[in-house]
Amino acid sequence: MTNQGQNKAFHTEATRHYLADPRIYLTDGGFETAMLFLEGFDLPAFAACVLLEEDAARAAMNRYFDRFLAMAETAGTGFVLDTNTWRSGTHWAEAVGRSPAQMQDLTREAGRFAKAIRARWQDRVSPILLNGVIGPAGDAYDGTLAMDAAAAEAIHAPQIALLAECGVDLVSALTFGSMPEAIGFTRASVKAGVPVAISYTVETDGRLPDGTPLARAVLETDAATGGAPIYYMINCAHPEHFRDVLTDEAWCRRICGVRANASRLSHAELDEAETLDDGNPEEFGVLHADLSRKLPALKVVGGCCGTDHRHVGCMADAMLTSTVA
Repeated sequence: MTNQGQNKAFHTEATRHYLADPRIYLTDGGFETAMLFLEGFDLPAFAACVLLEEDAARAAMNRYFDRFLAMAETAGTGFVLDTNTWRSGTHWAEAVGRSPAQMQDLTREAGRFAKAIRARWQDRVSPILLNGVIGPAGDAYDGTLAMDAAAAEAIHAPQIALLAECGVDLVSALTFGSMPEAIGFTRASVKAGVPVAISYTVETDGRLPDGTPLARAVLETDAATGGAPIYYMINCAHPEHFRDVLTDEAWCRRICGVRANASRLSHAELDEAETLDDGNPEEFGVLHADLSRKLPALKVVGGCCGTDHRHVGCMADAMLTSTVA
């Protein structure tokens, strides 16, 4: 793997081994959409952390992750195991209907829950990295919302520090649609001493919601943070939304992860959808085999909105077959 980031001081032993491992790593699919549409649980403000309060939901979560880990075992890959903390920051407390202290307790419980899953599977899938997931502070898809890097650093620092205390191997900023927010998030992660990955989301034109080209977002985030992210990802967009902006330039070698949507719908259309658009799992797999050829440093793959174990299974089959061929 090339160009793992200039600032290697923030690579733990676990992430150094992970980045040096030549294998593809799997992760899960569209967790929130699966829990909402397929399992029927309520997610206030789309915050899945509240599922930890219900025994039935915890059982569904265990079944959900077991399906993906079983695929990793069969495929002989490692696995990146997410905490269900995308919206567990204290700034979401009012929208979720919990107190700030309750949100912190849910973050801690999410760490314990993920560790229990890892302990159950670590003799069969190795390694399993514990990934502390954090989403944007607002609506990632509203390109008119502005947050400077300093404000982003301040708002995300407490959750990053709490996840670091929980013993995660890295933190990931998922579905970020703003370069300044990603820069602030990265700086907070560096101060907390935890490796950080940045995952940008794009619209149907391959640009961030505020119109920033993906290449510029990667290059300027690196420039502003001394190359601190261990890598970048793209998530919450269909492969056809960003495939054409990928080039053979150096910045593309910083993209090491993809978690795509099953649907070709725009973010605005998905927000209005009352049913789940799960696309075509077989086609989804073929599209990822093509992405693996466009992204030479591709390391971790999974799904986002509308995807489940079928999509990730087809993706793993297509990509591993393509690698062997």
